[in-house]
Amino acid sequence: MTDKYCENNLTGRTEGFLTQVALSSLSGAIAVLKSCEDLTPIAEELKIVQRCVEVVTSKVTIEANFPSRSPTNWWTEELSILDIDFFGRVITSMKQRASKTLTVSSAIVTYAERWLRDLIRDHSGAGTKSLESDDSDIRIRQRELIQSIVALLPSEKAALPINFICCLLRSATFVKASTATKNELEKRISAILEHVTVDDLLVLSFTYDGERLFDLESVRRIISGFAEREKSVAVFNAGDFREVCSAAMLRVAKTVDAYLGEIATCTELSISKFNGIAVLVPKGARKVDDDLYRAVDIYLKAHPNLDEIEREKVCSVMDALKLSYEARLHASQNKRLPVQIVLHALYFDQLKLRSGEDENDMQMDAVSTRNQVQADVSLAKENEALRTELLKMKMYISDIKKTGSGVGASAATTSSGKGGGPRKPTFFSSVSKKLGKLNPFKNGSKDTSNIDDCVDVTKPRRRRFSIS
Repeated sequence: MTDKYCENNLTGRTEGFLTQVALSSLSGAIAVLKSCEDLTPIAEELKIVQRCVEVVTSKVTIEANFPSRSPTNWWTEELSILDIDFFGRVITSMKQRASKTLTVSSAIVTYAERWLRDLIRDHSGAGTKSLESDDSDIRIRQRELIQSIVALLPSEKAALPINFICCLLRSATFVKASTATKNELEKRISAILEHVTVDDLLVLSFTYDGERLFDLESVRRIISGFAEREKSVAVFNAGDFREVCSAAMLRVAKTVDAYLGEIATCTELSISKFNGIAVLVPKGARKVDDDLYRAVDIYLKAHPNLDEIEREKVCSVMDALKLSYEARLHASQNKRLPVQIVLHALYFDQLKLRSGEDENDMQMDAVSTRNQVQADVSLAKENEALRTELLKMKMYISDIKKTGSGVGASAATTSSGKGGGPRKPTFFSSVSKKLGKLNPFKNGSKDTSNIDDCVDVTKPRRRRFSIS
C-alpha cells in the first residue's frame, strides 16, 4: 500500500485526503477523530488520533476568538459527539495551548448537558430511577462520565456557571460518584458561595421530583468551608470574626436564612439538621434575625407535635433581642413560640423604652435582661405546674361530688321504698345546726342565761324617756 510498490498507492492517497480534505476544516477533523474510536489502537499507532487532536485544538481556538458563523458556540456542539476519552484529550490539548478558560468551560458544559441530559439539563432524573441498582450499566457509565468531566474542569473556581456545578454535584451524589469527585465540586461551590442563590442550594437538597430532601450534608460542608475561610482571612487581618464580618459573609447569611425557610416545610427535616445549618453562620453576620425567625416559625408550623423542650431547641439558634420591632410584635403574639422567646421579645421592648435611644445602655442591660427572663421563665413554668395541679384537684372534687350525689339519690330511693323515715341530714343542714348552737338568743330575745358574765353591769345604761 506504500509508494514502494507503485506511485500514488493507498497510503499516499489516504495522506492526501487527510491533509487536503478531512483535516482542512474543524467539522472534518472532528469526524475523522470520531471514526477513530472504532479503529484503536491502529489509529493510535498511525498517529492519526494525535494529528486530529492537534488540528481540532488549533481550529477551536481560532473559532472561539474569531467566530466564522452563528451561533458563535456552534463548535461546542461539534465537539460533544466525541467519546469522553477523545474529548478529554482535546480539552487537555486546549489547556496546554493556553486557551481561554471561558472557551474550555463552554465545551465542558455543552458536553455534560448532551451526555447527562436527564441529570443536568432536564433535571428529570430519568434513566437513573431508584429501581436501578448501583451496579447497572447505565449507572456505572454515568458515574464514570461524571468523574471524568470533573477531572477536566479548569483550575479557576469561578470558571463555570454556579447552577451547572450544583447540578453536577447533585448528579455525582445521585450516582454515588467517588468522594474525591464530590469534594472537588463542594470546594468549587464553597469558593463562590457569596454568588450562590437559594435556588442553587435547593438543587443540592431535593430529589429530582422535588418531593423529599436528598443531601443536606453537602450543603453543610459547603457553608462550613466558606465560614472557615472567612474566619482565616479575618484572623490574618488581625480582626475579630465574631464582631466584624465581610460583605460576602453578610450575603451568605441572608442566603442561608432564606434557604432554611424553604426547607423548613419538610416534615422529615430533624431539629439537629436544621440547627446544624443555622449555627454555621456566625452571629455577627446577622444584623437582625428576622429571616432566621421566619425560618424558625415555618419549622414550628410544619412540625406541630413538638413539645416545649424541642421548640426551645429550635428557637435557640436565634436571638430574640436582635429582632426588628415588627418581628418582636409578631413573636409576642405567636402561640407557637415557647414562653422564653415571647418574654425575651416583651422585655426587650420595655428595655428599649427605659433606655431610650442609647445603644450603649441597651447593650449593658442585655445581660441583666436575659437573667431576668430566665428567672421569669422558671416562674412561668412553676405557675403552669400549679395550674395543672389545681385542674386535677377540681376534677377530683367534681368526681367525688358526682359519686356522692349518686349515693344520696340511691339512699333516698331506698328510704322512700320502706315507707318513709328520717332523712339523712345534708352538709348544709349540719352546718346550719352548728351555727345555730352559737346563737345566744336561741331561747328568745330576753333569755340571757347563755351570755357570758363578761359584760360590765355596774354602771346602768342611760335611757331616754319620752313624755307621752
